[in-house]
Amino acid sequence: MQVIIPMAGYGKRLRPHTYSRPKPLLNVAGTPVLGHVLNSFSGLDISELLCITGHLGEQIEAYVRDNYAIPARFFVQQELNGQSPAVYLCRDVVSGPVLVVFVDTIIQADLLQLKQETADVVTFVKEVEDPRRFGVAEVGSHGWVTRLVEKPDSMENNLAIVGFYYVREAADLIGAIESQLAQDIQTKGEYYLADAFNIMIQGGAKMRVAKVDVWEDCGKPETVLATNRFLLENGHDTGGEGAREDWIVLPPVNIHPSADIERAIIGPHATIAAGCRIRDAIIRDSIVEEGAQVENALLQGSLIGQRASVSGSFTPLNVGDSSAVGSHLGG
Repeated sequence: MQVIIPMAGYGKRLRPHTYSRPKPLLNVAGTPVLGHVLNSFSGLDISELLCITGHLGEQIEAYVRDNYAIPARFFVQQELNGQSPAVYLCRDVVSGPVLVVFVDTIIQADLLQLKQETADVVTFVKEVEDPRRFGVAEVGSHGWVTRLVEKPDSMENNLAIVGFYYVREAADLIGAIESQLAQDIQTKGEYYLADAFNIMIQGGAKMRVAKVDVWEDCGKPETVLATNRFLLENGHDTGGEGAREDWIVLPPVNIHPSADIERAIIGPHATIAAGCRIRDAIIRDSIVEEGAQVENALLQGSLIGQRASVSGSFTPLNVGDSSAVGSHLGG
C-alpha cells in the first residue's frame, strides 16, 4: 500500500514558527507532527511514501530520509490551488490501494481493518458538535456515503471528515481528479478532494465511513498545545514526579535527556526538546523547541521556537525560531 501525504501549504496560522520550518515538523510531545502520523502506520504494509511538499520542503525530505526506512518520493506542488492537484502529482507512480493522509491532525483508529477492506473508499470521520467548519460525510439509509460536503451550512450532519482516506484502487481516484479538473469543479476557489470523491460516488463507487477514536488538531497554536496535552497524557510522558537534583518534575512531561535544566519546575504538560537550556524558570502547558534557552521566566500556554532565547518573561509567548525575548541571556 502506498501513502500520499499532501503538505505543501504555508501553515500561516502557525506563524512565526512556519516562517522557518514547515508545519509538519513542529514538535508535539517530543516528536514532529509528521512523525506521529508516520508512526501511526505501524502494522500496515506500507510500500512507499509519496510526499507532496512546497514551502521549505527540503526539510521534510531530510526528516523522512533520516528517520524512516520506508521508500519515499517527493513532489513539489508549485501552485497551491487545492488538494486534488496535489494528489494528481502522483498520477504516474501510484497504483493499487492507497492512503491519502493530511498532516494537520493526529488521529487514533484501527487501521489494521484496512487489510480486509472491500469498500472502494473509506473516509475516516469523527462526530462533532458543530460540523459547519469541517467537511462532512452524508450517509444514506443503506449505510454508504451519498456525498461529501465541504463546510456545510446546516448542523444536521455531524460526521466530520478528519483528512484520512483509504482508496482500494488509486487509478479510480486519479480518474475522478482528471474529471474534476477538466470540468473545473471547485469549492470556494479550490479543487477539494471531496469533489473528486463525489465524482467517484456518482460513478458507482462504494464509500463507507470509519469513526476514529481520537482526532487532535495541529493547525493553530492553541490546538497544538491541546494536542501536546493529550499526547503527554496518553503514552508520551518521559518523566515521573519528583525532584531532579535542583529542579522538579510535575508530570506529564516530555523532556529530552540532553536538556540542561537548573533551578526549575517543569510541568505539567510541558515538552522540553533536545539541547534546551533552562534556568530559574517555571514551564507548564508549553513546548520549548530544540536548542532554546529560557531563564528567569514563567511560561504557560507558550510555544518557544528552536534556538530562541527567552528571559524575564511572565506572560504567554509565541516565539519563532532564532528569536530573542527579554534581556540578553548569558552563556
